[in-house]
Amino acid sequence: MFVHLLFDLLAYGIGTLLLWKVFKPSRPTIEDENLRYAYYTVVIIGAFFGAFIIGSLNTLVSLDSSKIIIGKSILGAIVGGIIAVESFKKIMNIKGSTGAYFVPSLAVGIAIGRIGCFVSGLDDYTYGVPTNSSLGYDFGDGILRHPVQLYESLTMAIFFFYTLLLYIKNRDYFEKVIFYQFILVYSLQRFVWEFLKPYESIAFGLNIFQFICLGLVVYALRYLSKK
Repeated sequence: MFVHLLFDLLAYGIGTLLLWKVFKPSRPTIEDENLRYAYYTVVIIGAFFGAFIIGSLNTLVSLDSSKIIIGKSILGAIVGGIIAVESFKKIMNIKGSTGAYFVPSLAVGIAIGRIGCFVSGLDDYTYGVPTNSSLGYDFGDGILRHPVQLYESLTMAIFFFYTLLLYIKNRDYFEKVIFYQFILVYSLQRFVWEFLKPYESIAFGLNIFQFICLGLVVYALRYLSKK
């Protein structure tokens, strides 16, 4: 888990660097400085609670254990952040997308963080189901499993380069749509990879994360249809 922490710190560091030094808005997303810092606070609080609530709920359903296990989930962090921000924007009457410049950091952070999940092995409980394909990887117990962590890492790395190209080509369009495009792509790929994980389904053969992904797909399409 120490290795996982190192990758998490690397992801946070590079993500912060991209956010403050590379991908810069042409103008403040929220003009009022006090309101802007309140917005950042809301994002952090929402993401924090979402990560641990959703992650812990999944471990409670999926792990056969009498102990209380605290889990965390990047998908939960995204959902928590969205719920908190959309509520804040509605209350403060803030219009338009405000999440565009978080996207490159999120994409890179997930790409790096999932490598940390991969090298952490079985203890991280993010590995895939057994497989006989050439993609199978032995995490140390003699069973070949889908390295779904790397599938997600590769997808997010590709999406990061897409964000870079769009940012260079058309910054205005980038600011309007990239956040919702990210939510759509992340949710769809995550929905697919979840079929390759050993998590318990809760209904219709789908697990908790997959139902959340479907909700996020609807959310993203709703806003993209207005652009």
